[in-house]
Amino acid sequence: MATTFVIGDKFRNNASKLLEKTDSPLPQQLREELEETLKKTGPTTLSFSTARKLQKYLQGNGQPFYLHELLEDSSLYLPEVVKPPRNPQLVARLEKIKAKLANEEYNRITRNVNSQEINRNGTLADFGKEVRSVKAVVVTIFNFLVTVVAAFACSYMGSQYLFTDTAARVISAVIAASVVGLAELYVLVRTMEGELGEP
Repeated sequence: MATTFVIGDKFRNNASKLLEKTDSPLPQQLREELEETLKKTGPTTLSFSTARKLQKYLQGNGQPFYLHELLEDSSLYLPEVVKPPRNPQLVARLEKIKAKLANEEYNRITRNVNSQEINRNGTLADFGKEVRSVKAVVVTIFNFLVTVVAAFACSYMGSQYLFTDTAARVISAVIAASVVGLAELYVLVRTMEGELGEP
């Protein structure tokens, strides 16, 4: 917090004039403070209390210049803020808390990718089960297609004794293959329901 002014040349000149005046002498304490301020070299500071005393003196004696005119080229002196050293125990505790929070965040992000759980559950066994189930589905689809194609071929070849026209033979083969395909689908669905445990 600012408690002093850095005075400029205008203040120095006017304060020197005040000190030289003999008709209305300055109070002794104010005179000493001003003389001490003017003796300093480099950036000179003037305390707020001295400025207040000077203002009271100027108001009381009807001087031709006012305090704000004296301090026109002055500025506030803001001392540099010195940060207190941090407590090492507090710093260590904060680091522990940061590490703990980072670890919890990492665990939350990677909870679905935990290598220990993968090894414990035996992913190779699960992979083998999945391959077997896919293999069973592929075999079932292949069996279905072979059955329907075989039914079509048998119906087409057998219908040559009934029909002489090719279109009639194809239509009868398609009807027979469709009936066999529907029967195969019915058996397949019932088998899958039995595997799933449904009646």
